[in-house]
This record gives sequence, C-alpha cells and structure tokens, in this order.
Amino acid sequence: MGRDMRPISRLSAEVVVVGGGAAGVAAATTAARRGHSVILVERYGFCGGGAVAGLSGTVCGLYEATEADRIPEQVVFGFAEEFIRRLEARAGLGPALRYGKTMTRVHEPLAWRETADDFVSEAGVKTIYHAVATGVLGDGERVEGLLVWTKQGPVEIRSAVTVDASGDADVVTMAGLPTFVGDGGRVQNPTMIFRMAGVDVEAFRAACGEDTIMPPAVIDLIRQANAEGFVLPRSKIWLFPTTRPGEILCNCTRIVGRDGRELNTLFLDDFTEAEFEGRRQVREYARFFRERLAGFAGAFVVDTGVQVGVRQTRQIRGAALLSNDDVVSARKDPDGIARSPWPIELHSGDKPVVRWILDDFYEVPYGCLVPERGEGVIAAGRCLSAQHEAVASARVTAQCFSYGHAAGIAASVSLRERVPLRAIRGADIRHLLNQEGARLG
Repeated sequence: MGRDMRPISRLSAEVVVVGGGAAGVAAATTAARRGHSVILVERYGFCGGGAVAGLSGTVCGLYEATEADRIPEQVVFGFAEEFIRRLEARAGLGPALRYGKTMTRVHEPLAWRETADDFVSEAGVKTIYHAVATGVLGDGERVEGLLVWTKQGPVEIRSAVTVDASGDADVVTMAGLPTFVGDGGRVQNPTMIFRMAGVDVEAFRAACGEDTIMPPAVIDLIRQANAEGFVLPRSKIWLFPTTRPGEILCNCTRIVGRDGRELNTLFLDDFTEAEFEGRRQVREYARFFRERLAGFAGAFVVDTGVQVGVRQTRQIRGAALLSNDDVVSARKDPDGIARSPWPIELHSGDKPVVRWILDDFYEVPYGCLVPERGEGVIAAGRCLSAQHEAVASARVTAQCFSYGHAAGIAASVSLRERVPLRAIRGADIRHLLNQEGARLG
C-alpha cells in the first residue's frame, strides 16, 4: 500500500454523519439540536446529495396519490416539513405540481444548498466539506469512528455513533457488515437530469398539459423521432416547470452501458461511462425538444447534475426488511418511523413502470435503518434495508428526510440512555418523532 506522509488530524464527536443529502442533514441537525456534538462529512462543497448534485430537483413523497376529484393530501411532516418551509421562505420551492395521481414540488438547487448550510450551522454541526470516508475505526464489529480523506491530509474522527447517510452503505460495507446490491446485483438505471431555459412554458403546457409526466402524444413523438434517426432510449419522460421563469427540469435520460446493462455506479468504470453517456443523451434530448416539442424552439441547456443521478446501489441487510408487499399493501407498523405514499417507480426499459398506492401510505419500521449485525452504526437514506421494488418507492427525498430525523433521534437515545442502537424500540423513536412534529399518529 502507498503511504500518505501528511500528518493525521484527530477529531472526536458523539455523532459523525457520512453524507450531506436529505437524510444526512436531517440526522446531523437533529442530533445536534438534542445537545450532542456532531461532525458531518460530505464529499462535495455543499449538501444536497441526489437532490442537488444529482439534480433530482423535486421534493417527492409528501402527498398521497388519489384518483378522486380532490387535491392529494400531504401525509409527511416532521423535518421534511420544516425544510420545505425554509425553502419557501427563500423562494426556493415551487407550488405543488401534478405528477400522475399525486403531486410533487420543484426546488431551486442553490436555495437547497443555502438552506442546508443554515440548518447545520445553526444547530452547531461541525461540517467538513470536500471530505471522503475511507475506512472505519473500531474493534471487531463495533464502529467507533472514521478515517477521512481531505486536502489537508488524513483525518481520524472518533465517535460513539456513526450515521451512514452515504446513499451507498459505504460505512456499513467498510465495517464488513452485511449488505446486498439490488435484485441479485441488478439495479435501476442512473439518469442524467438537466435544466433547459428559454422555454415558452405557457405554450409547452398548452400542448402537453399540466401533468409533469408527459402524455402519450409525447411518447409517440419520441418513438417517431427514433425511427427517423434520433437516439432517445427512454420514451416516457417527466418535464417540470421550475421556480425560474422560462425553465424546465428534464428527467428523461436512460443510461445503460455499451453492452446494454443498467450501469451500476458502485463500479468505477460504470460510473465513468454513465457520466459520458448521460451528457451525450442530454444533448440528444435537447435537440429533440427544440425540433419537436411545443415551446422549446428557442430553448438551451443550462446545466446538468454535478454527477449522474443514482437511484439504487448497495443497501444494508437490516434488523427488518421493507418488502415489496409491505409497500403495495400499505402496511402500517407499530415501529414505523417514516411514512411513504410514493409509488413504486421501476426504471428499466424505455418506459418506467409506476405502481400507485391510492389514498393511503405504508410505514417503514425502525429496524430497516439498523444493520442486522454490528454496533455503533445506523443507516439513513436510500441504503435502507428494503427489497428491490420497495426501495424504488422508499428512496425519495421526503422519506430520506424522515429516515435522517429518526436516525438522529436514535443516536441521541443511544447516547443518553447508554443502550445499543438495536436495543431501542421503534415505537419509542416514533413517539419522540411525533413530539418533533412528524404526525405519525
């Protein structure tokens, strides 16, 4: 092994959080507000994770789906509600938009970054940007902190509780604890999301309707374009008016490898190939929009995600498992620490498959955040313990806020009561979440 001759910096905190996405910000802020010293480690120079670096751009998972003639009901609150209220105060969140049978809200990425900065700084979290966890500290299966790479040099962070909000179960994996990848290694394809400006949004909506999931007429246009020489691998696409005038957020690429596989960003070659292919597809879809879609004649690409958007990689094997049936049957659980009304969205092939949960929601039990073995570590975010189809619903932004909120409370309970994370009752976390506005009932 090569050596790093720079001196090692040594830090300590009661809680260290890896990853500054929705789950990581919620976990770090919650634990710090409850009086604990917290360090947040984030690889970019900002928080946001998939919502900002991946430019997913929407806060999904707040509202029920319904076929009734009414506005879908908001059913997710707690930290998610607090964050969206702060986004609104910055004019960084648009109104609820129709998304099939439910609603979603588009956020402005810079406002998301600044709002997250405020949350962690006001709570007293020590944030280390441009830092990557490279290993874990500990004896046997107990995680006692992290080794972190920074431009200054290596950093050793000792902690009593580590929250793995990496999105990819990086900490759990480095600790040698059980994980799995997708459906027998098969994952959902990544997507390069992009924004276009110079759009006549009124003309676009007049032609395509108010639903952000494009109608069959657009699917037919894409298929016709492909027959005439375009290369547009996904025909069912989603286009969202943003908070900025004349701008549309475009979720439409389907990134597969040269060999036809759904690329898995856990692999260095796949991750790199996805970035090349994603940007190529952005230009092809932008060309199609300008030539064939109402309102786009004078439009241009503003930017893409900082990185390709990742839907699924590695997940923990948890003390509990959210099953596909739990989702479609809208199962409730006395240990439930998060609600989700979001449909299952399976991304493969030219048309994503959407399976709706109507006028209801399911609950995610606390055990889905706790590794089946090991101590001192808890997961939050899309790397929770869930089956392939279940995570296609459970991974979205509103729910990640909820998982982080629960993980921050669990870390606090573990520290104050000197009990292992796995010994905490989910029902007790649920009670404390309700005290902090989660409205889980």
